[in-house]
Amino acid sequence: MKLHELKPVKGARHTRKRVGRGTSSGTGKTAGRGHKGQNARSGGGVRPGFEGGQNPLYRRLPKRGFNNPTRKEYSIINLDLLNNFEDGTVVTPELLTEKGYVKQVKDGIKVLGNGELTVKLTVKANKFSETAVKKIAAAGGTTEVI
Repeated sequence: MKLHELKPVKGARHTRKRVGRGTSSGTGKTAGRGHKGQNARSGGGVRPGFEGGQNPLYRRLPKRGFNNPTRKEYSIINLDLLNNFEDGTVVTPELLTEKGYVKQVKDGIKVLGNGELTVKLTVKANKFSETAVKKIAAAGGTTEVI
């Protein structure tokens, strides 16, 4: 079998319903829309969430909290992952994404102090927790805020 010989399984594909093609077709005249009314008109119908004039669910439920439009979201990394690097390595956000420890650098990288660090590193990141700074310094490394 070759690529150009591939076909979908019988019954997997349906033919398109051609509406409004004469009265004997079964879907002629009103084309399956019924008689008059909002849904019979072109461009008719209601918006998503409309409940026929009843107060809709999204208005009945109370609003909670506050969404800060200028919130910064940091990608986090823990100290125990940094043990995988060799002594003297300069750890940067680019290196972390290249190695696959961070999927995407959002508004920057924050290093947290979970786990123990046994390697001497120079870590460059946007933010550090206090415990991370102490543990990196205790291992003989340095921290640098970008």
